[in-house]
Amino acid sequence: MIKHVAHTERGWIDTMLQRDRDTGEDQYLDGFTLGPDETLADVLAFYDRVAAETEEAVAGVSDLGQPVPVPQGVPWFPDDIEAWSVRWVLLHVIEETARHAGHADIVRESVDGATAYPLMAAVEGWPETPWMKPWTPADGADAVPTATT
Repeated sequence: MIKHVAHTERGWIDTMLQRDRDTGEDQYLDGFTLGPDETLADVLAFYDRVAAETEEAVAGVSDLGQPVPVPQGVPWFPDDIEAWSVRWVLLHVIEETARHAGHADIVRESVDGATAYPLMAAVEGWPETPWMKPWTPADGADAVPTATT
């Protein structure tokens, strides 16, 4: 999911800057899988590079109302709109990232059963209260998630 989000962000920034990049079907499908020579560290480093590219691109925009032409002939883009604004594109990138973070949270929750407040309580060391108990692993192990996991 991280790799897909990074590719999606890069694609929208390319659209915003009107850059052409090879985004054929093979590359699109590759964005959904970890390649045989890729590690999680590689994907996280890629996401960091994309974030730096985005930051640089946004810093170069003087007007968030600047038009971004809608690519024509793309079936998932509207035919009746000529341009979005840079602001719209950036908000859409935030929306896409948030949506995928939600998907990842659903997957994680289905694996470990932790929900938002008990998980935050475990990570941040909140005391147990009558209405909320910090999350602990179901198997009784003493591992508590950290802010980096």
